[in-house]
Amino acid sequence: MKASYSRLFTDERGGSAIVDLELPLAVGFAVPPAEPLYTAPFLAPESTFWIGAPTNWKGDANHPAPRRAIFVTVRGEYQVTTSDGGTRHFPAGSVLIVEDTTGVGHSTTITSDEHCYVFCVGLPALTAGGPLEMRDR
Repeated sequence: MKASYSRLFTDERGGSAIVDLELPLAVGFAVPPAEPLYTAPFLAPESTFWIGAPTNWKGDANHPAPRRAIFVTVRGEYQVTTSDGGTRHFPAGSVLIVEDTTGVGHSTTITSDEHCYVFCVGLPALTAGGPLEMRDR
């Protein structure tokens, strides 16, 4: 089994980019008598918070993310446009790792007919000389 997610980050030229990634899951999470579940370590959280955006929210000018976070779309859908013009839709159930906190940034548009709700897991900032975490995957 594998978990799928996308990563929005600042590339080496200072532009934004999105890549799709998978994380293999292994048996290891169980409370008998239930059968074991599949699991994998991910990123250590710093906080959790919600984001809500109405259908007419204006995020269409390029902007970097205010912090690193995991976005899990709970309701609605939004589109991210990277600095090179690439676009990606994130409907309910999608997972996005947001890390483009520097550089040109990206733009965001609500594409659903309903408000968009995202559950967020805040991640610690990457530090110079520190572990690169997702950049090595």
